[in-house]
Amino acid sequence: MPVIALVGAQWGDEGKGKTIDILARQADMVIRAQGGNNAGHTVMADGLTHKLHLIPSGILYKNTVCIIAGGTVIDPKTLITEIEELESQGIDVTSLKIDYRAHVVFPYHLLLDELAENARGKGDIGTTKRGIGPCYMDKAERIGIRIFDLLNIKIFEEKLMCNLENKNKIITKIYDKEPLDFEKIYNNYCDYAEKLRKYCCDTSVLIYKAIKENKNILFEGAQGALLDLDIGTYPYVTSSHPISGGFCVGAGIGPTFINECLGIAKAYTTRVGKGPFPTELSDNIGELIRERGQEFGTTTGRARRCGWLDLVILSFSVRVNGLTSIALNKLDTLSGIGKLKICIAYKKNGEIIKDFLPDISELSLCEPVYHEMDGWNEDITNIEKYDDLPINAKKYIDFIESNVDCKISMIGVGPKRKQNIFR
Repeated sequence: MPVIALVGAQWGDEGKGKTIDILARQADMVIRAQGGNNAGHTVMADGLTHKLHLIPSGILYKNTVCIIAGGTVIDPKTLITEIEELESQGIDVTSLKIDYRAHVVFPYHLLLDELAENARGKGDIGTTKRGIGPCYMDKAERIGIRIFDLLNIKIFEEKLMCNLENKNKIITKIYDKEPLDFEKIYNNYCDYAEKLRKYCCDTSVLIYKAIKENKNILFEGAQGALLDLDIGTYPYVTSSHPISGGFCVGAGIGPTFINECLGIAKAYTTRVGKGPFPTELSDNIGELIRERGQEFGTTTGRARRCGWLDLVILSFSVRVNGLTSIALNKLDTLSGIGKLKICIAYKKNGEIIKDFLPDISELSLCEPVYHEMDGWNEDITNIEKYDDLPINAKKYIDFIESNVDCKISMIGVGPKRKQNIFR
């Protein structure tokens, strides 16, 4: 196993947690390099369901080093809760490493996230209200507080006092809310710092050393390519870079160190929150896919919007991530549906469009152009070999490969570790 970057190839929620978990058993190191606890991975292992939000899925393997790199933003309270929950299940978390450069989420980030979203009214963007965007805003403004600052009491006190003074002005004068208390935040976060101190280091050094020692390394993506701050469906995007290039910046490595890029996609399409969704189904089939696929957010519990597979999106993801292969999850959800549709292009004002559009106002005018295929009725959840799949399921996979110019190397037929077909 070389250095592999694993990314979401759609709008997130593609089942990355399961695929990461499968690959992590061969990995010496698993790295999370962007986002915060606004994302989540669900992993079913040994009869237990683990819902991970910040800690890499490799934590379920005792000898795997798990890194939360500098490109992430960390809510210490939720991270400590996650650590304690894993420990209560008998999972050893001593292999966890947190980078000094990661920025810290504070209560004012959460509050401002909520207040700003509520103020948008019908123009809201669907934020999880976890404070992620405001924390990245502080990072870009160069006033953010990093893990390194948190561990140094004098530096932390000065920076928090300055930041909170400014944030309270916004909270009280713009939103007419009560100011946050400095002492309470300061004391709580000093306590968090001591609990996390033993995990903290310069993880970029560890990663580089592991690469030079030819260790098996897995970069764990959160969210998906269509949520990327620069190239996603802006403004209905996240605040970081969940594409393959984001690993380089977030983890502090050069792009030439990544050998393979595996894109995770569903056999259909989902997204959470607002924004254009050309293949969305607002009918009984959409509801059936949602119920069968258990399409509810790991972090928020929100119901996901569901629709047919969109190859315009998948081709875009192949291009911008440099995908070398695709893991296609939840093929079993489509069993017994009947006729299946795959979007192969868009139509806008009579024009056929095959490249994903950069602006949502243009995308909102598009209608999907579908290719219709016969489905299959067989239960495929216990199938272990590609050759044993129903003929129409194999035709479905072949059609995707030929249209996005990327091989499908893994096929998920259920939520458990063993329900995966390798090609």
